[in-house]
Parts: sequence; structure tokens; C-alpha cells
Amino acid sequence: MLEIIIGNRKICSNYPPFIVAEMSGNHNQSLDRALDIVKAASEAGAHAIKLQTYTADTITLDVDENEFYINDPNSLWKGASLHKLYQQAYTPWEWHEPIMKRCFELGLVCFSTPFDETAVDFLESLNVPCYKIASFENADLPLIRKVAATGRPLIISTGMATLAELDETVSTARKEGCKDLILLKCTSSYPATPENSNLYTIPHMRELFDCQVGLSDHTMGIGVSVASIAFGATIIEKHFTLRRADGGVDAAFSMEPEEMKSLVEETKRAWQAMGRVTYGATAGEMNSMKFRRSLYVAQDMKAGDVFTIDNLRSIRPGYGLPPKYFDHLLGKSIKKDAKKGTPVTWDLI
Repeated sequence: MLEIIIGNRKICSNYPPFIVAEMSGNHNQSLDRALDIVKAASEAGAHAIKLQTYTADTITLDVDENEFYINDPNSLWKGASLHKLYQQAYTPWEWHEPIMKRCFELGLVCFSTPFDETAVDFLESLNVPCYKIASFENADLPLIRKVAATGRPLIISTGMATLAELDETVSTARKEGCKDLILLKCTSSYPATPENSNLYTIPHMRELFDCQVGLSDHTMGIGVSVASIAFGATIIEKHFTLRRADGGVDAAFSMEPEEMKSLVEETKRAWQAMGRVTYGATAGEMNSMKFRRSLYVAQDMKAGDVFTIDNLRSIRPGYGLPPKYFDHLLGKSIKKDAKKGTPVTWDLI
């Protein structure tokens, strides 16, 4: 799979996974907190910060009843209207530039999810390095066309999309000129469960759409993300906050800095462990070869003595002949004296 360059990072299976800290609404309407989140993500080893670019009025209607009101008893946001929720969660557009500046100073890539065409125009004015399409917008083909026409790399979360819908989305993006496309396996529940993550979909999508595939992970902990690396994920996106106890619209399913640090370290280890198909001793194992079993003289022997099960043993270390020759040597005579502990070699036979 060809590499994709986003900001100062190369992304493909030849490199460690690209770890994205999703800020979302965890700034709790404080720019200072948003900048602290950027700093914490950098110190934890994340490679990118992702923002969300919308206003309450560009994402929904100011209606406080019926389907615009969240009354699901299991929802994190029960009791709020969609409009009030997004007023609480949105990142003020005037914050984008100082947040991106801080990311640049700390060596982080910073990009965003636009939710309508005005957001795309605004982000273009900031020269973002790429775009991310959220799961709830992955069937919004006019938005896909607008973003793809910028020519920038495009990351699309696939939550809830049927295979037919994904085919239409990918085809639309490519038709509009998108050459660098990454799909993210995503389960759009908050939080998601490992049982509902279905990571086998990652290689399936990669083969079907001939593109890189990563994971937008809403589960708690790092286990699902680490496992996704074994399926070929090249990007991991996780919601990130300073402390879940601080509250906020996404805090309940967001990572804390210590967890993000562990995620970065363990996904890199998983990527390193993938390696290649290989058999036999690796370079790192050569020094351990001496601890394999091999054939040794187990009793003092004189020239002409015959090997028996008493004076020939398969033991550690591994400087003698392999144990597979044990039966072959029984009954054979030794041609010179050998002390107990002598490795059996062909020149003794």
C-alpha cells in the first residue's frame, strides 16, 4: 500500500501507527483548556490533534422537541436538545488558529472534521493538511464532493455505513479527485464495546477499496486499538481529555494522558511485532541457540566403546549433534577417548 503524507508524518504499514487525539468538546468551552489538551497529547506521544468544525446552527435546528430532543435513557446526553448539545460541544472557529499554532510549535499535526461546506471553506483558509469525515456524515455525498475537490488527503469513518453506502462514498470521493484515502473502522456507539468492534472488517475493507484502513475507537482502554494493528490498521483515533472527572460532553469515553501514552507505546510494539513471515533463528535469537538440546557423552568413554542409552544423552546446551541422530548413534563405537560432558560430533564416530 502506498504511503500517504499528512503534515510531517508518513502513514502506511511501513511506519508505526499514526495516533490521533480527538479533542471534540473536551475543551469544555475554555481555550486555555484546549491548549492544555494539545500539550498533554504531545507529552503523551500522540502524533496529531483532531478538531471538529461546526456551529450548532450548521449541524442541526434550534428545536427543543420530538426527534431534536434526546430522551434515550441510555444516552450520555439524555435531557438535552441536539442544538443545546452542539452549542456546548462546538469548538469556536476563532480558536482553530491558535490551537493549530500550538500544535505546530509542539510538532503535532492538526486537522479537523468539517460538518458542512462553510466549514470546509473556513478550514481551507487555514491550510489544513487533511480532512476527516465523521461517521454520521459519511453518506453526505455533497459534503464528500466538496472535501474531495480540495485534493487533500481524506479520512472517512465508516460507522453505520452499509457496504453499498461505503462504495458510493468512496466512488464519490475518488471521482472528485481524492487520491489519498483512508477509511476508519468505527462503531458509532458511545462508549462502544469490544464485542461490537468487529476488527475483521479492517482487512476486508482494505481489500475491497484498495486503500489504507485504520480505527476510530470508542471503546474504553487500549486493547481494541492494539488488536487492530494486527489486522493492518495504520491510524488509531481516540477521544482525548485531561481528566474524565472534569466532565464534558465526551469525557466519559475519552482517554486520559497516561492511557494515551500507553496507547502510543503498545500500538508501536504491536506494529513492530508484526514483522514478516520468517522461520529459523532470528538475529536476536542466535545467542540462544546454545541452549537447545544436543547429544553429549554422558559417561567417560574409551576408544572402541559403544554408544548406549546410558552414555549418550540428549541435553542442554546445544554444541553437539542434533537429537534426531540419537537412534542412529546407538550401537556405534567411538573412535577416541572422550570425557563425560564432551559434545558428540561426527569426528568422534
